[in-house]
Amino acid sequence: MAGTAVPDGPRGDDDRGGLRAALSGLTTRGRSFLAAGVAAAVCAYVLGQADLLRVGLLLAVLPLICVLVLHRTRYRVATSRLLTPQRVETGTEARVRLRMENVSKLPTGLLMLQDHVPYMLGSRPRFVLDRVEAGGRREVSYRVRSDLRGSFPLGPLQLRLSDPFGMCELTRSFSAYDTLTVVPGTEALPPVELFGEAAGYGEGRQRTLALAGDDDVIPRAYRHGDDLRRVHWRSTARYGELMVRREEQPQRARCTVLLDTRGVAYRGAGPDSAFEWAVSGAASALVHMLERGYTVRLLTDTGSAIPGEGAEGFGGAVQDPADSAGLMMDALAVVDHSEGAGLSRASDVLRAGGDELLVAFLGDLDEEQASFVARARGRSGAAVAFVLDSGAWLNGRPAPGAAGDRVRQLREAGWTAIAVPPGARLADLWQQAAGVRAEAAADTPYGGWA
Repeated sequence: MAGTAVPDGPRGDDDRGGLRAALSGLTTRGRSFLAAGVAAAVCAYVLGQADLLRVGLLLAVLPLICVLVLHRTRYRVATSRLLTPQRVETGTEARVRLRMENVSKLPTGLLMLQDHVPYMLGSRPRFVLDRVEAGGRREVSYRVRSDLRGSFPLGPLQLRLSDPFGMCELTRSFSAYDTLTVVPGTEALPPVELFGEAAGYGEGRQRTLALAGDDDVIPRAYRHGDDLRRVHWRSTARYGELMVRREEQPQRARCTVLLDTRGVAYRGAGPDSAFEWAVSGAASALVHMLERGYTVRLLTDTGSAIPGEGAEGFGGAVQDPADSAGLMMDALAVVDHSEGAGLSRASDVLRAGGDELLVAFLGDLDEEQASFVARARGRSGAAVAFVLDSGAWLNGRPAPGAAGDRVRQLREAGWTAIAVPPGARLADLWQQAAGVRAEAAADTPYGGWA
């Protein structure tokens, strides 16, 4: 919720500046009254007509009184904004509620609320409120949606005040604003058997410590209530204080989702482009793996890992899985093309890691970059690559070419590589990859899927 915005009253030069701004807000009616009053006063002076002078003063003073009253009461209006939800997928609506409260002791005149909204979210909403009594509240709402992912500011809210006679209008902006995060759309993926799942989450061999326990990875000092059978006497003698052994900690499987963001690897733009498909695919994969009990990290071609906390950047162990997913989805909401032309940094990070499940979403690859990807598999227990041909996506139809050669090159290196045709559904390709892996597993001493 946006904080309540109640501007403070002006002081000194700011007061005079605000009064000048209020005078500039005179409407055509107000300026006409003022001009008529001045003209009547001049005529009364020339003609010596006291009655005409009183009429002229009345005409001139009325808009000035309206300006003064409006100038003082404009600081007694409070607004707030409630955005629900604050994170949505592309094509999904979010609702914005605006509340306006008249905290002064005087009723307001005609009000118009206008919220600043980026054009990607739709037209700028405007609401007209007739008369708000002293202490009264009004609430209005509107909906926003975007087919493009990103982080979009909502606000500041503008309030146009008008006096009951329509002599003056003032527009004031409040400082509070909210941010709507539009994340990539995700697909529900089929629950195929995944190689690398740890005990408690599946059948596999890759297991890592779930660092969410209370015990450390080395013997620790005795705490009141610890079982004396856990006393580690060798460490007790070494440190000179009572030490206890850690208990066996739960194991969790790890997964790295690699997203190729190189600008040279993608052609075309827009919601239906190859790059947007890769971003949505990475989002679907990481959400699916977190739901399966994995600790997950999102890695880009730049070598940076998200969420960046925990062992080697993996989230879902030291963090709540929902928090880890939120961090990675927020990063995918604003991810853009990188300026790099190679995958060497990502390859180095992956080769330095241990056995884990690796899922990659790759753009156009030349022979050199395909070699980097092939070596990136390293000690990974299983690796799947979804390879896109951005040229085919740009033309809207599959085209034989280098993509097929790169898929074969990756398969020879032990990857389960799948070519992604234009408009394909990730759920179908996910199932296809499981089938390809199952066929390859029949000729290997290992089982499972990548």
